[in-house]
Amino acid sequence: MHDPRMTELAGLLASHSTSLQPGEHVLIEAFDIPEAMVIELIKACRERGAHPHVALRCNRVLRSLVEGGSDAQFDVMAAGDLDRMQRMDAYIGLRGGFNINEMAGVPGDRMKAWGSRYMKPVHLQERVNHTKWCVLRWPTPSMAQLAQSSTAEFEDFYFNVCTLDYAAMADAASVLVERMNRTDRVHLVGPGDTDLQFSIKDIPAVACTGSHNIPDGECFTAPVRDSINGVIQYNTPSVYQGQSVHSVRLEFKDGRIIGHDAESGAEQLSGIFDTDDGARYVGEFAIGFNPHVREPMMDILFDEKIAGSLHFTPGQAYEDADNGNRSDIHWDLVLIQRPEYGGGRIVFDGEVIREDGEFVVDDLLPLNAANLVNP
Repeated sequence: MHDPRMTELAGLLASHSTSLQPGEHVLIEAFDIPEAMVIELIKACRERGAHPHVALRCNRVLRSLVEGGSDAQFDVMAAGDLDRMQRMDAYIGLRGGFNINEMAGVPGDRMKAWGSRYMKPVHLQERVNHTKWCVLRWPTPSMAQLAQSSTAEFEDFYFNVCTLDYAAMADAASVLVERMNRTDRVHLVGPGDTDLQFSIKDIPAVACTGSHNIPDGECFTAPVRDSINGVIQYNTPSVYQGQSVHSVRLEFKDGRIIGHDAESGAEQLSGIFDTDDGARYVGEFAIGFNPHVREPMMDILFDEKIAGSLHFTPGQAYEDADNGNRSDIHWDLVLIQRPEYGGGRIVFDGEVIREDGEFVVDDLLPLNAANLVNP
């Protein structure tokens, strides 16, 4: 049965998210996605005169490839997919999955090799920096379970959050970009031991309002690499490389992580932060404001957009907000500052701009959830 919500979402991805133009080539990479959605996306790309290319993926098959894969295998896989990516003008990644922990138990050296030999050249270096790209999750019963929702209710939530008025969000976010671009010192205060200071001076801010992720709703930059001092204690659970970690606490001195702990999963942290030297420095600071995304669901494409949240990301910096940090990892860890999560504030150059998850300066009020929800 045809679902008109798929048609609407496909149209948004081809138009607003990737702005496909006649003659452009777009790679659709679909992980465990219904064929109907892939077909709707092919149609939407062709309606704009673009040339769709499709790679169908399966997460269980990918696990089998990675857990026993050799460096030589990964290098050949990367070479083939890198050549194709270099021929693309745009990329749309549809990421489904029936088990968020599918990669759990894969040997650490194989995950590291997969990251450095395949993901880094194909995605972090080529796709991110040289295509018009957008990545989104697909609603599955496992995601509904994590969101503590029925499957039908979660699907309704998903299509609402994915097809909100991103053009209006973009207008409101442009003011936050201007503020971040003229800010030097940032001070974060929050639950637990969170008291962190750093500079974002002269590093560009970028608004994400449906052009790179669906759902979307964040504005990111990067801290000056060696400027970070203090402690941040995240209150949102995270899944990284197939492993679940809760309540990560990081201590910084002159930009470098000098201490780390977690309520659960702490034994995973040393391996992640010892991946390379850049893994102990931060490549992204972002403020989240999607009005529909309120609670964590252990899916970073949703959790990093939570209204009243921020994320502070060890690892690779993006080239369009570059502090020079290079790493094979990019781990978005989320801190929610709404009152029910312990509150907190964001301070720019001595001025409080957000308190307990709500923007409190006049020019940023349009970014509060009540003002972004579709009428």
